[in-house]
Amino acid sequence: MPDTIETPRRTISRSADPDDWLTAVYGDLPLTTQVNDGCPTTDGEFRLPTSSSSMPSLMLEMLDLLQVADGHRVLDVGAGTGLQTAWLAHRLGSDNVVAVDVDPVLVEQAAKNVQAAGYSPAIMCGDGAAGWPQGAPYDRIIATYTVPEIPYAWVEQAPGGRIVAPWGGSFFSHSFVALSVTDGEAHGRFSGYPAFMRSRTGRPPRGYLSDFLHHQDEAVETRTAINPLKIAHDADAQFWVGLALPDAWHMEVEAEDGSDEVTWWLLADDRSSWAAADYVPGQSEYVIAQYGPRRLWDEVTHAWRAWNQHGKPQRDRAGITVTAEGQRVWIDNHNQVVHGSDQSACLPRERGQVLGCW
Repeated sequence: MPDTIETPRRTISRSADPDDWLTAVYGDLPLTTQVNDGCPTTDGEFRLPTSSSSMPSLMLEMLDLLQVADGHRVLDVGAGTGLQTAWLAHRLGSDNVVAVDVDPVLVEQAAKNVQAAGYSPAIMCGDGAAGWPQGAPYDRIIATYTVPEIPYAWVEQAPGGRIVAPWGGSFFSHSFVALSVTDGEAHGRFSGYPAFMRSRTGRPPRGYLSDFLHHQDEAVETRTAINPLKIAHDADAQFWVGLALPDAWHMEVEAEDGSDEVTWWLLADDRSSWAAADYVPGQSEYVIAQYGPRRLWDEVTHAWRAWNQHGKPQRDRAGITVTAEGQRVWIDNHNQVVHGSDQSACLPRERGQVLGCW
């Protein structure tokens, strides 16, 4: 681990607080090890975590889903500090493990860390979405960053194998997907509630709330009987709604006056549109403000109503298929497709619709 790490609560320096540093390093905590892709940051600049050492319990949950066995060859996508790569090398032998990371600085450091631990797997620099074809085929592929789509290169490089990755778009990214590869296609299910960083390739911009708000005096104000927190606090609803809004994210801001009022912000990745839903305890109507070419609140509630109309299915009824044409999310069985990135997956539908293929 680097000499300076960021826990969920504070930054700790090994030289200044060696005991606290050791406690954090050996605790079951997510530790941020890099921000803003390693670029210098100025005071007040938004700090985007871009590399970390994940919670050990979460890493073990992923490795349990991976189902490695003696003799398996594994591609570890997103080397980070090298910890998981070292675990895999310890379990399977260094010759059976290849790791890849897009950041050359992280690659160099991970290689040093793993070597210091007594292992020598190949740790390469490259875009993880392309896998590492030079080392293929693999029995297992595991990624430690969130992907909105499973790259088909992974399917090609793990024929007859298994793929595990954090999955999801901007609205809801808290799912593990575990896929089995057969005859050039991968099929799998969702589980868990991980929180991982996005892939750097195609990563949408993030920042302070103020970076996404503009033209507030031009917002259109309406009222709704839908309690915004019923959506914001329901993980199953967010999963299904997130299929319709992979390119918008949300955040809650609580009032600081003790009133328990909450504003639920909806923010387009491209910063063109935003919406605010104001929750006030004890009220039956809630004020909605929207601006931009998209009406994000309308999109969310349209998808949420569709989810309700179909009986509020839980996420564990969903599955995913990945082919050379793209990925499809289905419910209960492969024939009930509810969302797809390839043209054949779903019937034509308007923005904001979800479950439209039923």
